[in-house]
Amino acid sequence: MRTPIIDAHCHAGPGDGFTGPWDTEAPLEAYLRRCDEAGIARTNLLAAFHIDYAVANEEVGRIIAGRPGRFTGFAFVHAERDRGRVLPMVRRAVRDLGFRGIKVHRLDARISREICEVARRLRLPVLYDVAGETTAVRLFAGQYPDVDFVIPHLGSFADDWTAQRAFCPVLADLSNVHTDTSGVRRFDLLVRAVREAGAHKVLFGSDGPWLHPGLELEKVRLLRLSPADEARVLGGNFLRLTRVARRRYGPATRAAVSRTAATMSSSAAPSAIRPRT
Repeated sequence: MRTPIIDAHCHAGPGDGFTGPWDTEAPLEAYLRRCDEAGIARTNLLAAFHIDYAVANEEVGRIIAGRPGRFTGFAFVHAERDRGRVLPMVRRAVRDLGFRGIKVHRLDARISREICEVARRLRLPVLYDVAGETTAVRLFAGQYPDVDFVIPHLGSFADDWTAQRAFCPVLADLSNVHTDTSGVRRFDLLVRAVREAGAHKVLFGSDGPWLHPGLELEKVRLLRLSPADEARVLGGNFLRLTRVARRRYGPATRAAVSRTAATMSSSAAPSAIRPRT
C-alpha cells in the first residue's frame, strides 16, 4: 500500500500572546485547501504558543476528533510552567485526544528531564525546536538514547547557518535524532543533511498554516531521492516514529474530548501564569 504524504509539523488553534501569527491564531481553512491541491493526505497538529498548554491541547484535540483520519497531534508542554504536571497532561492527550508525541519549544523554556522521562515512559517521540541551540542536542539525546527526538528546521527556523551546519553531524551520529524540512531556506544544507545522515532521519514538515505546504513539499521533490527514500521522508518516517503510540492509544473521539473538557473546567487553572514575551 502506498505511504500517504504526511505533514509532520503544522500548528492549529488559538494562541493568546498577540505578538504575531504564531501566538494569535493558526487557522486551517486555506492550509487544508493547499494540502488538497498538493496531495498531502494527513497532518500532525501542534498548538500555537499559549500561556496554558493544557487548554491549547484541548482545542487541538477538538480539531483532531472532528477528522481523526486526517489529523494526529503532538501535545505541547512548557518545561517550566508545566513542571510537575507533564505526565498527566501528556497521558490525557495521548489517551483521549489522539496525540502521538510531545512538542517543546526553546522560546518557552529549555527541555527538561521531566519531559524526557515522560516521553520514555509513554514511548513517545519529542519534537523539540531548539531555536538555534543545536549544541545541546547531543547532550539530551545522548542522555535518552531510547527516546526519538525530532529537531525541526535543521535546528534553526531563524536561518542560522552556523547552527544548522553544526547540527548535521549530530543528526548523522545519533540514531535517535531526526529533523524535519520545515522552513529550511538553505537548500544545500538540506541536501547535505540527507546525504550525511540518510533519508530515514528526515521528516517532511511545512510549519503550516503560515508556510505554504505545497511549497515546502516541493523542496522534498527537488531532493531527487529514490522512490523508496522519498516515501520515507514524506510519510514513512513519521509513521515509524509514532508506531508504538498509534498501536497503544486509540483515536480521538468527540466523547473523549467532551469528558476532558468537563474535567478541565472543574479544575483550577495553573497559578502564576505569565504571558510569553
